[in-house]
Amino acid sequence: MRTRSRRLLTPVAVAGVLALTAAAAPAADGTRHQDTRNTQDTRDILAALKALPGLRVIEERPAQDPGYRFFVLGLRQPVDHTDPSAGTFEQRLTLLHKATDRPTVLFTTGYEVPLSPRRAEPTEVLDGNQIGVEHRFFGTSRPATVDWSRLTVRQAADDHHRVVRLFKRLYRGAWISTGGSKGGTTSVHHRRFHPDDVDGTVAYGAPNHVDDRDDSAYLRFFETVGTPVCRAALRTAQRELLLRREELVARYTAWAESSGATFRLIGGADKAFETAVLRVPLMFWQYRGVADCATVPGPDATSEELCTWLATTAVLSVYTDASLEATVPYFYQAGTQLGYLAVPTAHLAGLLRHPDAIAPRNFVPRHIPLRFDHRAMPDIDRWVREHGDRLLFLHGTDDPSVADRFHPGGHDSRAYWAPNTNHRVRLTSFSPEDRAAITTTILRWASPD
Repeated sequence: MRTRSRRLLTPVAVAGVLALTAAAAPAADGTRHQDTRNTQDTRDILAALKALPGLRVIEERPAQDPGYRFFVLGLRQPVDHTDPSAGTFEQRLTLLHKATDRPTVLFTTGYEVPLSPRRAEPTEVLDGNQIGVEHRFFGTSRPATVDWSRLTVRQAADDHHRVVRLFKRLYRGAWISTGGSKGGTTSVHHRRFHPDDVDGTVAYGAPNHVDDRDDSAYLRFFETVGTPVCRAALRTAQRELLLRREELVARYTAWAESSGATFRLIGGADKAFETAVLRVPLMFWQYRGVADCATVPGPDATSEELCTWLATTAVLSVYTDASLEATVPYFYQAGTQLGYLAVPTAHLAGLLRHPDAIAPRNFVPRHIPLRFDHRAMPDIDRWVREHGDRLLFLHGTDDPSVADRFHPGGHDSRAYWAPNTNHRVRLTSFSPEDRAAITTTILRWASPD
């Protein structure tokens, strides 16, 4: 999920201009540098950014919202925060700058960072600055030679910690972190290891696979979500797709050949097709829902209709090598720490050829080892339940991603549920009362003590 820009209420009044303070501040690497800023200094933010150690201003682009400037940045980060000899890589960042005395939102994407000047909802609520962070080893944020064992939740949390410490030299006001889907989970991981970096966290549709060996929460979800009629229609469509496998895989193969696409990583067009069919309920409930149940093809549908529906619902194009290359970091994390969900298969008995087709191992090149750490997620989950203060979790009731979810138990933390809403949950998805409570909490967290 990508957090979309949508104005929800009148912004807090803008106050002041570029505020620069005179103090010796620690750099992101822990060393100290002389800070020559002062409250009277109104020099351009570009010069202030260029003065930050380890930061490179790649370019400035037009900002779509008045009063903002938008920058694409690169920050030199350690490959391993516990081992300086492991080298460095440049992490891609974006900055929407409003004013240094405004609150700042840390947008943890969990994936590649969008290179567009779109404000997250908390940024709109606060009328503040926004720093977007590309997750380590996604997109361009990777060393020339990737040591995948350094792609862990703790290493990523330490990346975000260094980002906050560095930019707090410029942005001294309140900080709020936010993210959606894996980005929301990333926000929580950051807070687990650096709980005081920000003043609060707003996580949208954040999954929490506590025990990767127990998929019962997901299976129960798929047995109860929506309506019985809609669930039955999806099961029928999946069976019909597999019953016509030979014809539909031939269509899929012809499309791939005509477009130059290959399926070497996943193991062939037949396996890619089966994987897409298995993921139908996940993708349907995650991004569509009951309103689209009437569009699910029945047993009398033509093969063309079935193929078109599958291509749009489960996105057949994502199983090609060109598309999967960008998802390797995600599935590596799923196969080593984050875990992955399960989908129902009993109704497809006798029609499946590829055991565990949706398991993360199928999306990661075989030369990259996957060894699962069963301690990582229970540690995060325990912290959220017992110590996670100032956490808001925003969920949609029809979102399979949060069938297994966080249960906040710390001070000033809670979960809100938007009825009949999926993975695209937004503040406007909630009742007026809940929306007011959420925005009030965000504003309170960002208010001076």
